[in-house]
Amino acid sequence: MNARTRIGLLASLAMAGAAPAVAQTSDAAATPAKPEAPAPAPPGAAASYSPELVAKGDALFHGSGNCYACHGSKGEGLVGPNLTDAEWIHSKGSYDEIVAQINHGVPKEESKSGIVMPPKGGATLSDDDVKAIAAYVYSLSHK
Repeated sequence: MNARTRIGLLASLAMAGAAPAVAQTSDAAATPAKPEAPAPAPPGAAASYSPELVAKGDALFHGSGNCYACHGSKGEGLVGPNLTDAEWIHSKGSYDEIVAQINHGVPKEESKSGIVMPPKGGATLSDDDVKAIAAYVYSLSHK
């Protein structure tokens, strides 16, 4: 993540209040939530969606992807929206739409909260990394 993205993320967290940042440092938040069982493969993605892909996405979500910084360690939302429920703000929540959303990000003009999500969350992610994160996010909301 470049310095400009980090500054923007820190500014967003500061605007949202100190509570989300403090919540991330609690012992409960230190252990990432693991999906109980992988969700069924999304239509048309059976070959690319597996428990191993979900596990890789989980590791990226909670690691170098930095997704947890805005969406919370359990994906339930902080400054970014909740990813565990059936309510999707920018799509219908299909696997392919989640892949596209991660790649595209959420520009300020499209953001309901005014907080942007840079393409790929501002992280250096390969196309395979994005697909893995999308599989993990899909598994959170399609149990």
